[in-house]
This record gives sequence, structure tokens and C-alpha cells, in this order.
Amino acid sequence: MSLSRKNIDAVLFDLDGTLLDSAPDLAFAANELRLVRGLAPLPLSHYRPFVGTGARGMLRIALEVTQESLAFEALREEFFAAYARCMGQHSQLFEGVARLLQQLQHNGLRWGIVTNKAERFALPIARTIDEFSTAGAVICGDTTEHSKPHPLPLLHAAKQMNVEPGRCIYVGDDERDMQAAHAAGMQSVAAAYGYLGGTESVEEWKPGAVIKSPIDLTHLLRLD
Repeated sequence: MSLSRKNIDAVLFDLDGTLLDSAPDLAFAANELRLVRGLAPLPLSHYRPFVGTGARGMLRIALEVTQESLAFEALREEFFAAYARCMGQHSQLFEGVARLLQQLQHNGLRWGIVTNKAERFALPIARTIDEFSTAGAVICGDTTEHSKPHPLPLLHAAKQMNVEPGRCIYVGDDERDMQAAHAAGMQSVAAAYGYLGGTESVEEWKPGAVIKSPIDLTHLLRLD
């Protein structure tokens, strides 16, 4: 599928697994919880597919703890503290992201970030990555009353950027991203190179298009 450039004014992106490969930091934090309990660290490959599910997924993999556990809330705060200590140390942009953002700007397209990551983590990260300085909006999981898959964060970003939702694309690597895009009336693009939550096929999410690398979006929009 190709999208018509003339019908698009802005591109919104999920953060973790779409723009930023934050799996190494999140896995490191999860393994910190294992180490203090005398457990051996798990390899990154165990954590990577579930990074998009945040603390919920990391605790399930690291300690086999679910949200229903009485210990979940305390462990989640312990995980957040461990993540805050290592945040940004090992994360990096996915290959091609910097070029993609440059191409969007060169072609007069605005762009922004809509993530479920809390402001206390997402905003410091956004401020320290030079390539993110041109973002027209950075909407976090607690910026609005609801988080994805609710459409409100996406609609808030569009409003902040003064763009009609129907003239936006939302790109993400989780089913919640596609659900939010559909509910917001935006075109949806699945980032098949991301974490994907362990799904067998992103086609199950009914995205408008699928990209296998960040730079594929430039081809999709015919920017090059």
C-alpha cells in the first residue's frame, strides 16, 4: 500500500519499539530485580518481544508476576526505580529513524510522539535525543485522562500540532497503537520491526500498511 502525500500533514509515532530501541535498558532494569533476589539475569531476547507492554510485561517475564498479584504494585515501583537509574544508557534510535525524521521535515510534514510511557520517563528521554528536538508534540501515557488504545492521546497530539486527525498517520508496534489510530480516525501503519507483543502477525491488527524498517515509511509516502 502507498499513501498519498497530499492527504497527509503529520506523522505521529509510538516511542518504544517504533522510534527508540529501549529494550536493553528495560531488560537491564528487570534483571536488577532478579539479581537482588538471587536469580540469574535473563537474556535480552526473553524480554524484547514484550517491551511494549511496559512494567506489566517486564515483571511477568522477570518474576512471573501478573497484575493480579498483591505484590504487583510494589514490584512495579521497584522496577520503575531501577529503570530510572539506567534509563538512556543503552537505548538507541532504530536504524533509519534519524533519516526518516529528516525526510519528513524536508517534505514539510510535521511529526510527533504519542507513547504510553509516563511523562517522568518519556520527557527526559525526548529532551536528551537531538533528533527529537523537532517533534511538534510529545504526548505521554499520563498527559491526558486516557492512554492508548483510547484515541484521546492521539487526538490531543493532533490538536497540539494544529492538524486534522484525518490528515495524520499513526505508526506503532503494538495492537493498541492500531486500535487507537482507528478510533482517532487516523491512518495506521504497523512497525513490524518493533517489539510486537509476541504476536504472530501484525496483519491481525488490521493496519492500513506495514513497514519492515523505519525508512520504509519514506517509500510508503513517496518522499524519496
